[in-house]
Amino acid sequence: MTKQELPAGAGQVAEQYPEIWEAYAELGRACAESGPLDARTRRLVKLALAVGARSEGAVHSHVRRGLEEGESAEALKQVAMLAIPTLGLPSGVAALTWIEDITESH
Repeated sequence: MTKQELPAGAGQVAEQYPEIWEAYAELGRACAESGPLDARTRRLVKLALAVGARSEGAVHSHVRRGLEEGESAEALKQVAMLAIPTLGLPSGVAALTWIEDITESH
């Protein structure tokens, strides 16, 4: 992901503090390579983590990247449905609306 493709806040950090951004990006790469999960599984897990953190911006970002990587809208929406028993109906519904913000406009 280039600096131009980053959400506004992250893009500002990347521009203002390039050394910190590069270290953060390297940490992400190292974490991704630390185990056996394939790219698709990692993307869905990261979406689920964003849902659990109730981070609308991160959900949008992971949905955009998921769609760009060929993930189906249905699989991304299922992440929101899986959140309901653990996080509660309001959190799952919020996640679904954030996911649909992107899938419906894509």
